[in-house]
Amino acid sequence: MEGIMYMVRCGRYSRPHFNLLLLIILQLGLHTVDGVWPLPQKFTSSTERYSLNSQAFYFGYGKQSAAKQGCSVLDAAFKRYFPLIFPDYTSGNGVLRFNQEQAFTVEISVDHDDCESYPNEDTSEKYNLSVSAGQASLNAETVWGAVRGLETFSQLVYQDDFGSYFVNKTEIEDFPRFQFRGILLDTSRHYLPVQAILKTLDAMAYSKFNVFHWHIVDDPSFPYQSRTFADLSSKGAFHPMTHIYTQLDVKRVISHARLWGIRVLPEFDSPGHTQSWGKGQPGLLTPCYKGSTPSGSFGPVNPVLPSTYEFMAKLFKEVSLVFPDSYMHLGGDEVNFSCWRSNPDVRAFMQKMGFGQDFTKLEAFYMENIMNITSALNKTSIVWQDVFDYHERIPKDTVLHIWKGLPASYRDELSRMTKAGMRVLLAAPWYINHISYGQDWRNSYTVQPQNFSGTEEQKKLVIGGEVCMWGEYVDATNLSPRLWPRASAAAERLWSDEKQTFSVNKAFPRLQDFRCKLVRRGIKAEPLHIGHCKHEYEGV
Repeated sequence: MEGIMYMVRCGRYSRPHFNLLLLIILQLGLHTVDGVWPLPQKFTSSTERYSLNSQAFYFGYGKQSAAKQGCSVLDAAFKRYFPLIFPDYTSGNGVLRFNQEQAFTVEISVDHDDCESYPNEDTSEKYNLSVSAGQASLNAETVWGAVRGLETFSQLVYQDDFGSYFVNKTEIEDFPRFQFRGILLDTSRHYLPVQAILKTLDAMAYSKFNVFHWHIVDDPSFPYQSRTFADLSSKGAFHPMTHIYTQLDVKRVISHARLWGIRVLPEFDSPGHTQSWGKGQPGLLTPCYKGSTPSGSFGPVNPVLPSTYEFMAKLFKEVSLVFPDSYMHLGGDEVNFSCWRSNPDVRAFMQKMGFGQDFTKLEAFYMENIMNITSALNKTSIVWQDVFDYHERIPKDTVLHIWKGLPASYRDELSRMTKAGMRVLLAAPWYINHISYGQDWRNSYTVQPQNFSGTEEQKKLVIGGEVCMWGEYVDATNLSPRLWPRASAAAERLWSDEKQTFSVNKAFPRLQDFRCKLVRRGIKAEPLHIGHCKHEYEGV
């Protein structure tokens, strides 16, 4: 066994108080952990418990593990999880002990050495965890599954009223219900400092989210600093120096996400939502007309000029090299046709192409050209549902993203899209930037992503879902409390067995307990209802 050890000096215990304290402990009764969030697929736990001592606690690799010491993902995970498992271990002698506990080892074995790779759409996150006297065995197909298992183990550990750590005898077999479990952050309407994004990635991993959808640019600002087109951010960002994401910033986010097993999905939405692009790329946007003269304002990307597609091909080539994920989000939503309609060159082009007055055909023409660009870069396109609704010729491997409508509406859309053989992501019920008084997490929890009219084959085409945090009223001051723990309700829906987790009343105490774990880990997660945490938030 190869081991990585974390040792601090042994504390002392005081003999005269031993019997009194032992009596108090016995009177407190046996404890079982309140639960793991999201709930594992198979989870059995007993009241038999084992004490843990931060001074005799080890992570190690099993003899048969394909990954060994030196594995960047797991070595980093061991360092991260030690203080999460023992949140007050730095206090040294502050924890009272009655005897010298036996050593406890968490032994990890993985089937594949994917330590230097990136998680992808086919990554297995399956793991098995067995906790017994003196050790926990964590077996997974990939390092990413092992990271998910470490999160579960960290949630199994608890403290008694005297600060001693325990874990109960436990057997877990676990895997995600859906392969894509995402969070969207909008960094155009308000700039989010890199540190706020990294903190969100940490919290995502605690809820086993695995995709960070980075809606990095939009109408208000273009904070992405392009190597190829520097003016896009220098003229399109809120501030060309302080409110941008440099190439180093982007690499830092991608690297941090990788270690958590989180994919980074960039979105460069067009042809609409591009006002900020035009500031640094003259000629890209469509000039709007008032009668026969230009009005001075601009609309969506100009779809009739060859220069538009030359620019997009260069930009997306850069993006494909910067972001390693095989998916790229192309947007395609909420295109206002009034400017196109006003422009005589656009109208002439439509007549030439035989589009008549149907501007949805013009958007289809544009999006098909953009999807051809990304296909040539070996990237899979994700587009908002508008692209499908306009009957565009969409490559079969494209993923469609549902963002509109109440349940009846998005269920119909799920039926239509999957009947056409398309893969689908559901976001419509999880726009949690919308807030309401009370426990609105319950609405997120009771969503049924596969509850629509269709065959079992159609249901399999729903590859997951996404929680969206749009930024009109959100910046770094309120991002965390608005996101957590409300997003965690969707996390359990996307990870766990729906039949085991449909009761909001049964979920409430587990989510309340999980919220307190988040708070202790430094995440400003808002309260679910009246109550308290044993360790209240103490950050600034």
